[in-house]
Amino acid sequence: MRPELLDRVLSLLPEAGPHPELARFYGMLRDYPRRGGKGLRSELLLAGARAYGVQEGTPQWDSALWLAAGVELFQNWVLIHDDIEDDSEERRGRPALHRLHGAALAINAGDALHAYMWAAVARAEVSGAHEEFLAMVHRTAEGQHLDLAWVAGREWGLSEADYLQMVGLKTAYYTVIVPLRLGGLAAGATPPDTLTPAGLALGTAFQIRDDVLNLAGDAAKYGKEIAGDLLEGKRTLIVLHWLGQAPEDQIAVFLDQMRRERPDKDPEVIAQIRGWLLESGSVDYAQRAAQAHAETGLRLLGEVLEAAPEREAARALLGRVRELATREA
Repeated sequence: MRPELLDRVLSLLPEAGPHPELARFYGMLRDYPRRGGKGLRSELLLAGARAYGVQEGTPQWDSALWLAAGVELFQNWVLIHDDIEDDSEERRGRPALHRLHGAALAINAGDALHAYMWAAVARAEVSGAHEEFLAMVHRTAEGQHLDLAWVAGREWGLSEADYLQMVGLKTAYYTVIVPLRLGGLAAGATPPDTLTPAGLALGTAFQIRDDVLNLAGDAAKYGKEIAGDLLEGKRTLIVLHWLGQAPEDQIAVFLDQMRRERPDKDPEVIAQIRGWLLESGSVDYAQRAAQAHAETGLRLLGEVLEAAPEREAARALLGRVRELATREA
């Protein structure tokens, strides 16, 4: 996240209070934002605003920055809740917030950041922004429900179409679609409906790439726990493809581990399962699928941006999205 944006996020959050315990609470609110992160979603929002003619230093740019701060606050409160729901150990190289303070206090901190997100949206004073944030919250919650419900129900009889629907809701709206639509709104432009299929394809490519990196990435570059998806029992395109062709004895071992809660999984067996997945053709299959979605999304986004008034900024935006959708780390 760019420093000026972090400053804007932190300016909304209280620092000191009349009670020592509230000072602890305020520190919890600032914890995840201060841990950093790539800031990809706010970056796309600001790049979209530039493509539609917003100049830095103008009132429109100030509005775009407040919207970007809102997106970052959304990201952080969702991550606090997501870490609890997934029983995650770490976030951005440090123990997850609930590991430091307990689930109840972490949930409350996430709820508070949700409220401050709306404060950022109000500061932006951009017509239509409230509705976009509502759509982002709704779609992300729907996708998260599918993800969590499959884990809770031990459901593995899923198709590729099921996975694509889930990631389209959970990832694409808040990663690509809504940030780019907000960038247009900050410029006073009406986002075209064609932005949605472009964002769905690109968001799907991003998530599949992330699934691949979680299983096969370089831990030093990835920045997250390698094989965390296996420990959390995540339904990924890699695993679903592998289940359709794996030997029955391997599937039996896999399902036995997936019936267990994360603390009860056997690390050695999980490492063995990871080896099976890496040795299969399922990682290559997922990479090809990600590339196909990326190519579709880039083509569609390129068509959308043909109407953008700032051609150089539009080209820069398309180039950045290409890096995001085809990333190797």
